[in-house]
Amino acid sequence: MNLLLLGHGKTGALVEEVARQRGHSVRVLTSKENPHASGLGADHLHGVDALIDFTTPEAVVENIEACIHARKPIVVGTTGWYKHIPRLEEQTRKEQAAVLYGSNFSIGVNVFFEIAAGVAASCSQGYVPTIVERHHVHKKDAPSGTAVSIQRIFSDVAHIEPEITSVREGETVGTHVILLDSPNDTMMLVHDAKNRRGFADGAVRAAEWLVGKTGFYEFRKIYRQLPT
Repeated sequence: MNLLLLGHGKTGALVEEVARQRGHSVRVLTSKENPHASGLGADHLHGVDALIDFTTPEAVVENIEACIHARKPIVVGTTGWYKHIPRLEEQTRKEQAAVLYGSNFSIGVNVFFEIAAGVAASCSQGYVPTIVERHHVHKKDAPSGTAVSIQRIFSDVAHIEPEITSVREGETVGTHVILLDSPNDTMMLVHDAKNRRGFADGAVRAAEWLVGKTGFYEFRKIYRQLPT
């Protein structure tokens, strides 16, 4: 595939490396080269099979809209824009475009989401859930998109929105903790990312899956369908 990578931070650079290792051609467009999605016109996207966005919450919505308009599949790893989902989903379906977003493209985290859905049922037995997320000091959004996804899972399953505590320190890749407390005991579930490679691998495989499809997809609902 010919991939266009939007953003070239730590995760974006690793996405480029993984994509090339999987045999894809990659072109990078930095935020400075793409103000207000100006680099995503039809001429610029000619020959591009899919885009992967790891930019900023301020830039990502315009990038998504440009790809929808051009009917170019886009995988979105940027978080902090989810209030726009209803409008962008409607636009995607109307234009018969393809958007796949995820708060976290790590396979392990998406398994963690399924575990969270399973334990959310414990709230009916008197357990009170809280979420703690810890990331590096450079992360721009708080709480993390992953923590918000966990909160949404509890809301959907148990009709409870756990409180989220966000910690920003050092170069922590990403740690998410679910605490379930009762008068008699406490349960603690933890996902701790060792590096960013799992995020990058999932994003590239998501782009491979998305090409040729139309629709608005969330990664945690389709990750089991990814190519190996």
